[in-house]
Amino acid sequence: MSHITARVHVDLLLSEDGRRTAAELTRRLKVSPASVSVAVNSLVQQGYVRRERDPQRRRDVYVVDDDAWYHSVVISSRQTLEVARAAMAAARTLGPDTPVGQRLVKAGTFLERVIEDMTESATRWRTLLK
Repeated sequence: MSHITARVHVDLLLSEDGRRTAAELTRRLKVSPASVSVAVNSLVQQGYVRRERDPQRRRDVYVVDDDAWYHSVVISSRQTLEVARAAMAAARTLGPDTPVGQRLVKAGTFLERVIEDMTESATRWRTLLK
């Protein structure tokens, strides 16, 4: 996570209601609107923050809540699972008997198993966030 992305995330976490607009983040952190936009987009993609529309003010509000931690684990798991599957596919293409194929099979299998455990654990412990 970049420095500015971390600062935006922490500022949202420290806000009383877990909500801020881009203008508030820009003002509070003394950074450019473009920096806030890049940081928020990254946080949204990673599941740490969600976007809500404020219809009265016609602007986005960025929200961090307790369930964001769960969503972040799920999103990260999906991304890692894609890497594991790509490794397994490459191993099949290169041949499972080649040194590279063997290494990719091991890596893919390891990642699949770890992600499966992590996803099950996140689901099991999600109630702690409620």
